Amino acid sequence: MKFHFIAVLLLVAVLLVSGCTENSQNEGNNSVQPAEKVVIGTKLFQESYITAHMVSLLLEKQGYETEVKENLGGTLVNYEALKKGDIQSYTEYTGTIYSQILKKPPLEDWDPAVVYEESEQGMLESDGVVIAARLGFEDAYAIAVDREWAESRNVSTISDLEPYASEMSVGTDPEFATREDGLPQLARVYGFSFHNYNSMAPGIMYEAMKNEEVDAISAYTTDTRNDLYELKVLEDDKNALPPYDAVVLVTEAFAQENPEAMNAIAQLNGRIDQDTMRRLNGEYDIEGREARDIAKDFLIEEGLISA
Repeated sequence: MKFHFIAVLLLVAVLLVSGCTENSQNEGNNSVQPAEKVVIGTKLFQESYITAHMVSLLLEKQGYETEVKENLGGTLVNYEALKKGDIQSYTEYTGTIYSQILKKPPLEDWDPAVVYEESEQGMLESDGVVIAARLGFEDAYAIAVDREWAESRNVSTISDLEPYASEMSVGTDPEFATREDGLPQLARVYGFSFHNYNSMAPGIMYEAMKNEEVDAISAYTTDTRNDLYELKVLEDDKNALPPYDAVVLVTEAFAQENPEAMNAIAQLNGRIDQDTMRRLNGEYDIEGREARDIAKDFLIEEGLISA
């Protein structure tokens, strides 16, 4: 009997210790813990790299481990990776969300506020994706041609290209030629098409223009190379192209599980205007600086991280 009594006491003690340990673990699991690693995707150009590293550095300040995957791919590659949890964040543009991700029809009047609200609501309802920060600048698509060529022919708008378009070759990034808010939209609104197009990486696209291998390109309005290569960015006088306000995306689940991360990213709200982004892009394209170094110096200047 004595032996059995001692055995029972030992068993009770073991269960109590086990229960305390389990309760302690459960209490830890119930508290919000940072993600093990935050992976940030990028598109295929400098601006996407720079803004990704800004997010990375702000999260690292909060104790997160991060990884930036430069050149992950285009719009749908990054967005699908976000939804699947392969990445936790990337920078997107409202016009692209509206037209390419949500497949919404063009508006008669491209109101940036309407496009933002429709994009924000649509992503949340359909995919559980939320906007973590609205960066403050727009990087719109535009058609650019050689400045001297444009001035000699008095070409300043897209409409002015009509007499020349049928003989012009256009260099585009991998998406613009076929996406609904790209060349097809220009053809519908302006009523003319270009002779042909060549799809290529953005850096190669600009080099092709510089080397006179194409007659026009689908330029980015924040790209310093428009000035560096003496290009004329034409006015979209019929308002064919939507607004492209830059936003940082995360999933709703990530936002709920990582409030500190959301607070960190939110520091970028309205922080970068178009001139600033153009300057930062120039540091990458012209000065040859690393994207992470550019992002770090900017955040230090803004007082968001320490040197």
